[in-house]
Parts: sequence; structure tokens; C-alpha cells
Amino acid sequence: MVFKAFWEETIPDWVDSDIHSQFLVVRRRMELPEPHFLSRNTGPWGGGLIPVSQAILLEAFPREEHGIAMAIFGMGAMVGPIMGPLLGGLITYHWSWRWIFYINIPIGIISIILSVLFIHDPPYLKRSKTMTIDYLGFILLAIGLGSIQFILSTGQRDGWFASPTIVGITVTALIALGFLIINELYDEHPIINLKLFRDRSFAGGSIVMFFVFFNLFGSIVLLPIFLQVLMGYTSLHAGLILGPGGIASLITMPIVGKLVGKVNPKRILAVGIAVCAGTTYYMSLFNLQTDFWTFVWPRVTLGIGMACIFIPLTTLTLSHIPKPNMGDATSLYNLLRNMGGSIGIAFATTMAARRGQFHQLRLSEHLTPFDPSYVIGKAKGAAILSYKGIFNFPPDAGIYRQLLMQSNMLGFNDAFFLISMMLLSVLPLVLILKVPEGYGSAGPSRKPDSDH
Repeated sequence: MVFKAFWEETIPDWVDSDIHSQFLVVRRRMELPEPHFLSRNTGPWGGGLIPVSQAILLEAFPREEHGIAMAIFGMGAMVGPIMGPLLGGLITYHWSWRWIFYINIPIGIISIILSVLFIHDPPYLKRSKTMTIDYLGFILLAIGLGSIQFILSTGQRDGWFASPTIVGITVTALIALGFLIINELYDEHPIINLKLFRDRSFAGGSIVMFFVFFNLFGSIVLLPIFLQVLMGYTSLHAGLILGPGGIASLITMPIVGKLVGKVNPKRILAVGIAVCAGTTYYMSLFNLQTDFWTFVWPRVTLGIGMACIFIPLTTLTLSHIPKPNMGDATSLYNLLRNMGGSIGIAFATTMAARRGQFHQLRLSEHLTPFDPSYVIGKAKGAAILSYKGIFNFPPDAGIYRQLLMQSNMLGFNDAFFLISMMLLSVLPLVLILKVPEGYGSAGPSRKPDSDH
């Protein structure tokens, strides 16, 4: 039953939205008219695919099957970002980047057909005759989140708050989000139901998910840059290092889905957070002599840890939410998840760059004629170059190149360390999450759900 719903309900939503977004990007790349307009349409088409799919599964299955349902859902939601770099590297290396978008067209057509045939509104939505839209909340949300995304994408390039533009947009975001909070608390039909945060499990689980994706996307972005810039790997080999993490998640998620109904989900979640934080900390120990398999195994353990986080965290956060509020809850939950990923990417890349500059400054303090190690190294470098008949390459250039590589490596190490500690810091929040009724050592109860 779970696999049936996965194919009939989850896949169509994912790819139905994905095909529109990717096709618009293809048109943009082909330099057709209004490129910016088409590019910005990827957000509206793709923004709702995961929360809608998640809500469909949580409403379609009784509470005792939420664990295995989220396991099947997570095989796509979690494995996709991990396997994407591998598939993208293979396609780009062997064909063209355009095929990254073209391959979605036949899948999208199939998904549209499946969506029309198998997805139907639940009874409580059919009973609702009208739908009220909070237009003011929608406008404020778009301004606030759009401003934040602009800040995150251009902040490092423009020097963050040294730029008047960044400062102005930050003020705009704060004003918009401030009015949004006021509006949503008093509007009868808010676009974001902030009252859901009164539930401590939902509030705590959403915060944990924010930092989980902060860690996941921060590490996913940093590692390929480390491999390609500092280690000289091709996009294909970088993808081959990232790919096994997705395979590990794919294998682990069904197992965790079964365990969630038999073991306290909080224990599995705590183990997953500890594994992911420990793995990211291990990445902070990488150096320029690290071999291929030493890069691979942390990705595998990270994939296992993410599987141990995603399923129990979703179960603990959403399973007790009444079905009429499920759409609001999954939307808000996934909004924080996406924001965590965006902020994690900006934070990780900024920290890697700034800490790299810091280490470059500190290391360069030793490159003076008064440092014995520098004098000896420069003399040895000159002798080696002379022996090989190279006279137009000064030894200082080689030493400086090595300084840049080492300082950038240390910057990456610091960034990995920081995102690992930030994930570890939310481990105490697991204690405040409520275990849904019937979950634990006795197994899930078989009491059927109602439509609330």
C-alpha cells in the first residue's frame, strides 16, 4: 500500500512541479525572450511540491503507518539532493549540461497523467465550499523571503553589511516579516499558521529540521568545492564521492521506517543527529593528502545519519497534527527546512572564504627572510628548480601557491567544524518532542485516524 501511494501520490507531485521549473530553465538557457521572468517562475512552480506530497501521504495513511510512509517519501526527498551531484556530474561530463533539464520532460508528462488519475481531495476539503486567500500575508511573505534570498545569494560577493544595498534590503526584510507576524496572528485565514508553534513538538521539530538541512546543504556545497578546487578532482570524480551517501540513505530509510514503530523515535533521532554532527566534524580533519575512499566513507555515514533523522523527526513533528491543519503544518515545516538549507549554504561558503583569508594572513607572517624555515625551504626549492632546468619560475611563487592551498584548506576545515557544532547544539531539543500515541517498544497502535 505504501509503495502504491508513493508512485500514485508522491511522485506525480514532485515531478509535475519539477518539469515546469526545469523546462522554463531550458528555455532560459536557449536565450529565448524574457529570461529573468522565466527563471523566477521556477520558485512558484516548485515551492509547494514537497509539502503537498508530504501532506498527501500523512493524510492518506493511518498514524501507525506514518513511519514507513515517510521512509518511502524520504527516499526521494533526501536521496535526491545527495544523488543529484553524481547524476549531474555524469551527465555534464559525458553529454551536456542541457540534458540535466531535458531528462525531466518525459518524466513530467508521466507524472501529470498519474496526478490526474490518482490524486483526489480528502473529504474535509470537498466539504469546504470557499477558499479564502490572505493576500496581504502573501505579499509580505514574498517580500520578506525574497529579500532574505537576495541577501544570502549576494551577501558574500558584496561584502555583506558593508554594502548599502544589503543593509537596505535587510531593513526591508525585517519590516516585511515584522508586519507579516502581526498580520498572521490576527488574520482569520493566515497564509502561515503561526499558532502551530504553540505545539512544543512542532516548534522543536521544525527548529531541528532547520539545523539538519543547514548542516546537510552546507556540507554538500563545501565538499565538491574542496575536491575540485583544492584536490583537482573532475566533476565526475566529485560526484562519485558524493553518490554513495545517497545509496546509503536509500538502503537505510526503509529499515528506519520499520524501527520507528518499534523503538522510541526520539532515540533514533538522537543517534542520527550525533552521527551527522560527528561525520561533519570528521570532514573538518580533511587535508590535501586525503585519499579518495577517505572522502567517500564520511559521505556514507552522513547518508545513514540523515536517514535516521528524517523519518523519526517528521513522525515526531507532524503525526499528531489534525488533518485539517496538515497542509499548513507541512508547508511551515518545509519552509523552515528550505530556509535552513539556504542559510546553511551562505554561512558555510562565507565562513570558508573568511577563515581562509584569516589563515592566509597568519601563515604569511612566517614568509619572511627572518624565518629559518622559510629561508631553508626557499633555498631547497631554488636548488630543485635549477636541477630540473627551470629558471623562469621563482621558488617564492611555488611557496605562495602552497600557502594559498593550505590556508583555503584550513578555511574549509573551520567551516565544517562550525556547521557540525551547530547541528550538535540542537540535540537537547529532542527531549521536548512528544512521542505520538502508540509509538515505542510496544509498537504503533492500530487505532484508526479520523478526519478531525
